[in-house]
Amino acid sequence: MSQPGLREVEHEITVSAPATAVYRLIAEVRNWPRIFPPTIYVDHIAEGAGEEHIRIWATANGEAKNWTSRRTLDPEALRITFRQELPAPPVAAMGGAWVVEALSAGESRVRLLHDYRAVDDDPAHLAWIDEAVDRNSRSELAALKTNLELAHAAEDLTFSFEDTVQVDGSAKDVYDFVNEAGAWPDRLPHVASVRLTEDTPGLQELEMDTRAKDGSLHTTKSYRVTFPHTRIAYKQTTLPALMTLHTGYWTFTENDGGVAASSQHTVTLNTANIAKVLGEGATVEDARQYVRTALSTNSLATLRHAKAYAEKNRD
Repeated sequence: MSQPGLREVEHEITVSAPATAVYRLIAEVRNWPRIFPPTIYVDHIAEGAGEEHIRIWATANGEAKNWTSRRTLDPEALRITFRQELPAPPVAAMGGAWVVEALSAGESRVRLLHDYRAVDDDPAHLAWIDEAVDRNSRSELAALKTNLELAHAAEDLTFSFEDTVQVDGSAKDVYDFVNEAGAWPDRLPHVASVRLTEDTPGLQELEMDTRAKDGSLHTTKSYRVTFPHTRIAYKQTTLPALMTLHTGYWTFTENDGGVAASSQHTVTLNTANIAKVLGEGATVEDARQYVRTALSTNSLATLRHAKAYAEKNRD
């Protein structure tokens, strides 16, 4: 029997992939920013046998939120239960389960169950949660279906790379330079303007206009999650034409020589736009090199200016 004020909802989708493959994809939360559109970043707080404690940053109805969850994984039953530990208002309590059912050797049903309550059982809050859960559940399931069914085709279109600069300075100073993106128009030649908000400490919304070599301006939007003074993770939500995915992180690792400052990127190419951007006859490999060069050029420029900033502060 349901508790008063408790809402229970279920969404499902059929996927043309084996049930065990579906389960593995859902279980590997570090991949969620690459799989689910609302998810910005996921970090493990603790892991144990069949249990894990995670923190999730995601958008809901256009707003960035973060919360912690505990999950129980049952690979034999193909079931993952979850419970938010510190829900973000207006959510008072949130939990549920992923349930994967084999329909045949190559087809599965994925059921996503939710139960939740609103703060003070407020009807307006409950309506907001209803909309967010329905929107995100449909988005997550649709993305799950797409990514599983296109996994083989997308494998050659997704790639990662990293650039590193050694800095004779402090991790804090290098971190501060990257974290203080609002100052980038004055500090970085390729950045024309920035709109940076941080309504929740450690969770930033960054919209930026950057200059290409030909002088044209390109607007991108990202959400960033900051971990002073070691890491800044991000996910772009407004993307250049040649990408359908761009996630990454900046890391600042102290060593004997000072700090290794790195910028990592994971990209999925948008093949539909290759000819339009690079011309007829351009290949996937051409697009891969173009994107890598463009991203590395900007990342290395930022890292080198951060290096100069940190080494000047050291003196």
